[in-house]
Amino acid sequence: MLPVLSAEALLRLPDGLRPSAAVIVSGTVSDRWPDVLPVLRRHAGLESTRWLALTPPERWPALLAAGADVTLPLASPLSMLAQQIQALVRLSEEQEGLRFQLQQVESALEGWEREERVRDQLVHMLVHDLKNPITAILGLLEVVADDPRLPDDAKDLLEVARDETSHLLHLSLNMLDVRKIQAGKMHLKREQMTAAQLEQTVQQAMGDVGAGLSDRQLTVNIVPMPPLSADPTMLRRVLANLLSNALKHTTQRGLIGVQTEVMGQELLLRVSDNGEGIPAEDIPRLFAAFEQSRLTLHGRFDTGMGLAFCKLAAEEHGGRIWVDSVRGEGSTFTLALPLGQQSQADDDVELLF
Repeated sequence: MLPVLSAEALLRLPDGLRPSAAVIVSGTVSDRWPDVLPVLRRHAGLESTRWLALTPPERWPALLAAGADVTLPLASPLSMLAQQIQALVRLSEEQEGLRFQLQQVESALEGWEREERVRDQLVHMLVHDLKNPITAILGLLEVVADDPRLPDDAKDLLEVARDETSHLLHLSLNMLDVRKIQAGKMHLKREQMTAAQLEQTVQQAMGDVGAGLSDRQLTVNIVPMPPLSADPTMLRRVLANLLSNALKHTTQRGLIGVQTEVMGQELLLRVSDNGEGIPAEDIPRLFAAFEQSRLTLHGRFDTGMGLAFCKLAAEEHGGRIWVDSVRGEGSTFTLALPLGQQSQADDDVELLF
């Protein structure tokens, strides 16, 4: 125990001597402890210090209000004083331990936020730096494909080059869009879509996937439905990702189907295939970024961002997405979107952004 005669002397103590518990002896009406104690409790190095006041009972309300943890009469037995001090020391040590853990968590959180900012900047720069040259390459490949002098064997290679270039463009856009949705920077541009408009969006998505679908057996069945409030561009991207996923998991002449069903207040939009299916252990993490099924019939690289984008886009619409799959029989991805008129809140969002 170290005697300190004043608050000023306490503040001048080296950091290593700052007490876990301090005993205040307050015997007169005119002492300054009720004014000084709040300042001491906020002082750096004394945040975890616990305070015991030995003072007449009439002083207890003022000292407790100022921040004293325990008050005892001046004539308290030494055994009681020692017991209280030991309890306060334990409390102080526990609080200091919690403060240290909090500092560790805050430091880790700050590092994580810094890494997230760097990752966002990297993804943004990467996608924008890649998008223009990829689009230019795709355009040039389209021009070459229309050249009648192109040999037949070169046309097959050109189709592969176009498909892979289109796939690379989709990968980069998915990465950017996932980050935008996660950061709340992508906002829906809703339109009231009819069944005919939805079928047109499906056809556009098929075109986005590329010529790879030409050797699959495709079926499209869009049933009549109430107006669907959705962002056609985002929905087209979702369908392109689901169709591309079906293409990846099927062989030539494989079956790929797009069907809709109205169930209650939801439109169920299903993309199914008769491919190899998805292992049950892969399904729980299938919609997470940078995750994909380990089982695929093709060696094409994928970031897993496509299905992550589908999940985020579905939730942005107020809907949901899931997959049903049986090994050896195929998979069905179901996108459930709410039907009905666009709410006033959605109109306000569109006006704001």
